[in-house]
Amino acid sequence: MTRFFLGVLAYVVPTFALGFVWHLIFFERTYAELAIYRSNIIIPLGFLSMLIQAVLFAWVYEQAFARRSGTFLSRGLVYAAFGAVLSWSFTTLAVAAKNVMASVPDYLTIETAFTVVQWLLVGPLTAFAFGRSSSRDASRGVGAQGLTEGRRFD
Repeated sequence: MTRFFLGVLAYVVPTFALGFVWHLIFFERTYAELAIYRSNIIIPLGFLSMLIQAVLFAWVYEQAFARRSGTFLSRGLVYAAFGAVLSWSFTTLAVAAKNVMASVPDYLTIETAFTVVQWLLVGPLTAFAFGRSSSRDASRGVGAQGLTEGRRFD
């Protein structure tokens, strides 16, 4: 499996699992009271949306975060902060701005909490999935932590 594919899985698996449990089990009543979702949700469309997001977020991680200095956890948490703010802007703020719902403040609260939990899982998992530098990067003297030749890539 390539690191990129593992990065995609690092987004899809926890996001789908958490999303399903959060929205349809733990807080089902809260979302029903918000009257924001259809009674017969279309899970395949939600999954397709997550898959598209996963590919794009994995690409962003690979391009902008994978070679940053620091531990995989520090890279993962910086990436999580980026991902959470970006996701929050289109999954929470934009939805609250345009959808009919019983309580905008309640929606903002529950979805903000979801986004924080989601990215606390996704960020470190993505960093772990991408792991150390590739052999191509190592041959150029650049590791996943952005170090130059002669240094250890831990």
